[in-house]
Amino acid sequence: MKFAVVLSTDPTHFDAVAFQGNFDENVARIADIGYEGVELAIRDPALIDLAAVEQTLARHNLVVPAIGTGQAYGEEKLSFTSADGEVRARAIDRIKGQIRLAAELEAVVILGLIRGVVQPGFSRTQAMDWLLLALQECAETAARVGVRLAIEPISRRETNLINTIDEAIALLSGVGAGDSTVGLLPDTYHMNVEEPSIKESLLKAAPHIIHFHVADSNRRYPGAGNLDFGEILSQLRNELGYQGWVSAETLPYPDAATAAKKGLAHLQACLEV
Repeated sequence: MKFAVVLSTDPTHFDAVAFQGNFDENVARIADIGYEGVELAIRDPALIDLAAVEQTLARHNLVVPAIGTGQAYGEEKLSFTSADGEVRARAIDRIKGQIRLAAELEAVVILGLIRGVVQPGFSRTQAMDWLLLALQECAETAARVGVRLAIEPISRRETNLINTIDEAIALLSGVGAGDSTVGLLPDTYHMNVEEPSIKESLLKAAPHIIHFHVADSNRRYPGAGNLDFGEILSQLRNELGYQGWVSAETLPYPDAATAAKKGLAHLQACLEV
């Protein structure tokens, strides 16, 4: 099990990104704290200088396990379920660009808020139809270049579409791309809101998990709330056999570096029990 932390390549209004600002300085700080990877939150891959990013990461022996795409929704309102067909097409093209970048970085592409919401005046059935069409098109592109897509269930606080593990698993079957291309990204913060039992929900999700997010019950760093990360990590590693990446996506409380340092120390201590 390896640990990463989310780093935004652009300024963002999304609260739960601990690191944003000077890229080189943040990468150096993350490496000094002891993380092995950085999950890059990227609004538009066309604006990324890939060679410079790779040089900075290599200099600090860090890798990119995943690319977050939610800023395209948060900052530009691009989504798979927009009532505007042109916006839906732009959202799909943006994710295809993320997929091409992910192929270069050998990263997973996260599909979270880019899915959007059930728009006022439209049915959930219509939203799901738009969502499935978009996911199928993106999955075809991803399969051609060997990239995996991770669907993240997100709580009702942020969307009214795909809030639970059960809903995400049903969506996987609808996409029909197979576990080799499309999987799940459980997030402890969202699970604490939506799932009756995190343990039972992880059992259901186990065959599909390809990435994992951690934040405590208050969305602060692990150890700053009331979630039992010892139990969660033990189940992931020992019962479910998960050996992949665990990314901290937390509020920068009291500041980014402190949150990242205390969160990593807590997670590592949990694994030692």
